[in-house]
Amino acid sequence: MPYTTLISAPELQALAASSTPLMVFDCSFDLAGSGAGEQAYQQAHIPGAVYAHLDEALSAGSGPRASGGRHPLPTREQVATWLGSVGFTNSMQAVVYDRNGTAFCGRLWWMLQWLGHEAVAVLDGGLQAWTQAGGALAHGSEAPRTPGTFLLGQALCRLATAQDVQQNLGTPGQTLIDARATPRYRGEVEPLDPVAGHIPGALNRPFSDNFGPDGRFKRPEVLRAEFLALLNGRDPASVVNHCGSGVTANPNLLALELAGLGKTALFAGSWSEWCSDPQRPVEKATPP
Repeated sequence: MPYTTLISAPELQALAASSTPLMVFDCSFDLAGSGAGEQAYQQAHIPGAVYAHLDEALSAGSGPRASGGRHPLPTREQVATWLGSVGFTNSMQAVVYDRNGTAFCGRLWWMLQWLGHEAVAVLDGGLQAWTQAGGALAHGSEAPRTPGTFLLGQALCRLATAQDVQQNLGTPGQTLIDARATPRYRGEVEPLDPVAGHIPGALNRPFSDNFGPDGRFKRPEVLRAEFLALLNGRDPASVVNHCGSGVTANPNLLALELAGLGKTALFAGSWSEWCSDPQRPVEKATPP
């Protein structure tokens, strides 16, 4: 059976020693400096890992895009081409990690499902858990892999657009969960986007709330209790997750799945796309 949510460091060590086709992706990044993640990768990474740059590989840049926002999604075809260029194929198990508290690797976990690839898992606890488990580290660049072909399949997750979110505002069929830190959600501070606040009616679940002190995801039963308390009777199937730019919302999607509450939608453009249109409503402080 493929790993589809989490994989522990010992499980990854065993998988790497087996004959299972495998590719590991290092998604480390720093919003304050786009080159810092790759520099950290060069200094130390899991042997054989491919570096996945948030701005260059996991966002559209100036090319065609599948969402708006500060980190617009590339088209599915663009992502498939990049995956093939680094040697990833449909037969492989993907494992994604970072050294940033799972802030960035969830993006690739979600994107691979969006492309129809089920066998993708997040390394629980990231690079820190790998080293704590005695995992070896590599330095510098990896030898390029032989390019392959990645074929698109039917999406295994739902992408919500800004139009979808606006059309369903205030309806029982949509429950928005904002993964940003609470001061940003409340509109008290806004370090990245031109407008402070949140989408009206959105609930707040900072993505960092999903982890214990060791940096690993909380137990499924704990996550389930916390999300059910947040939802307060709302249908988990109605959840649309977002954050600032569609990146740190993904740990919430993974946590909801770990909690047994099913797959939920991602508004990838998130707050940065929402607030780019002055005609869209904005709310501040915590709703009653």
